[in-house]
Amino acid sequence: MADFLLVHGAWHGAWCWRDVTTALVRAGHRAHAVTLTGLGERAHLLHAGIDLQTHVQDVVAAIEAEEMQQVVLVGHSYAGMLVTAVTDRMPGRIGHLVYLDAVVPKPGESWSSTHAAATRKARLEAAQGSALFAFPPPDPGVFGLDGASHAWVRRRQTPHPGHTYEMPLDFDVQRVAAVPRTFIDCTTPALATIDAIRTRVRTPTFWDGAWSSGGGARLVVMPTGHDPMISEPQALTQHLLACAGAQGR
Repeated sequence: MADFLLVHGAWHGAWCWRDVTTALVRAGHRAHAVTLTGLGERAHLLHAGIDLQTHVQDVVAAIEAEEMQQVVLVGHSYAGMLVTAVTDRMPGRIGHLVYLDAVVPKPGESWSSTHAAATRKARLEAAQGSALFAFPPPDPGVFGLDGASHAWVRRRQTPHPGHTYEMPLDFDVQRVAAVPRTFIDCTTPALATIDAIRTRVRTPTFWDGAWSSGGGARLVVMPTGHDPMISEPQALTQHLLACAGAQGR
């Protein structure tokens, strides 16, 4: 039995993992989806002081509260920042690190570091115009969603805390790279803000060569959009189960 901790990306909440958590539990594993402060069902806690470290602590607290060991730690999109930080902080508790179409930072970078200047400008201006310093969600069509899935995500998304966007993250590359890793690349359609990351994880010299060494890195391509937990939950579940099977190899 494996422990899975699923961490959503920007504008989402634990709700987005509904079908995946159900499938993982049916397969005989423990699965917990955390909701980050100020988002999802915790949107009432949104305030201007939330930053990257607030969300890192959310994930650490979930691991501690659920008493998880050798966790398959899954970070979607923005949460790539968080799972990197958590692995750096408690590597002995992480069995496999999964970047689900997610940010894979270099030390000293922020979530915004690989984004186009126009994207950064628009998000920061939106946050500055908000009383709670948060920026609004995009239309779910950019995630490749339509029909009922599009409508469901559109009504569930909430503004994202703005101070998570430019806060840099320092971490030890070798410590994180010692944990086995998988990057799941969602390509149809490919979200533009992940384009730079797709190149990184295919470059042997990324993290000064540590990405392709240490605990080992795998690359999985999913021909679906940026929210595979919604568009292809069964296929994603199978990939996550394979990550659990890859622990210790």
